[in-house]
Amino acid sequence: MKKLTLIISCLFIVTNSCTDASEEDLIDATPIIENITYVNDVKPLIDNNCISCHNNPPVNGAPMPLLTYEDVKNAVENRGLISRISSEDTGFLMPFGGPRLPQNIIDIVIQWEVDGLLEE
Repeated sequence: MKKLTLIISCLFIVTNSCTDASEEDLIDATPIIENITYVNDVKPLIDNNCISCHNNPPVNGAPMPLLTYEDVKNAVENRGLISRISSEDTGFLMPFGGPRLPQNIIDIVIQWEVDGLLEE
């Protein structure tokens, strides 16, 4: 009799727990991430990690400035900026002299390109 009571109790709990689900429980509430933009996301990264060499004029062998949206956009589209910052070759690390930028920073620049190199 105890086994039967236990089984019935378990069935009651399982049956009633399923009825407590609401529509809100079933909807993914993860916020939608906005597109990456130069002004909000990329410029602060460039300013904090690249400007010491990629200034105007560039120093330490940097081939171009990265001071403006157009500078950085051109570097992504025509100068291999993403492959340069993504490189794991110790003689090719950016910022100059390493260590390599953290992957999450590189991923922001990659996503910026995927999102269409938006300025704002």
